[in-house]
Amino acid sequence: MPNASKEITAGERCLSRLDYKGAFAHFDMALKEDPKNAYVYFCKAESALGLNRLDSGEITALYKAALDLEPDNPQYLDGFASFCLDIGNFKEAEEVFNRAARMDQENAPFYYLDFAVNYYRKAPIIMEKYMDNTTKRIIAKKALDYLLKALGMEKEEALEVLRG
Repeated sequence: MPNASKEITAGERCLSRLDYKGAFAHFDMALKEDPKNAYVYFCKAESALGLNRLDSGEITALYKAALDLEPDNPQYLDGFASFCLDIGNFKEAEEVFNRAARMDQENAPFYYLDFAVNYYRKAPIIMEKYMDNTTKRIIAKKALDYLLKALGMEKEEALEVLRG
């Protein structure tokens, strides 16, 4: 395991310099030394985002490996949920953000906010060929529901505030 620690440290240094290729290589070596290390799977997934050689299935597998080892880690859940949003897997993103919120209740509003804003921004782009007024309203409603959840407000309360 001492070699794994050195590889992890080197990978973290590379990641901090946005050297994704170097980070990926170091985390790959660390996994060979310590294949039960959730943090390394997570870091390898994060570094893979900066590379163009892995497909979304491979990156998903890395995030899921980290979560298999540490299923309640909010940082891993947040990273995976954000990735799911990026690739248009909105249903899984929503489920994982909600799970992160349950695991980290103190920061739950931030997970709800993250989902709301990014879903609202990304869904129309990814679903562009299906966009009509009904789809736009469905997306906006879901985003607003999560914004209200982040604020801890009910719809009626929000309407009252907006009416002044």
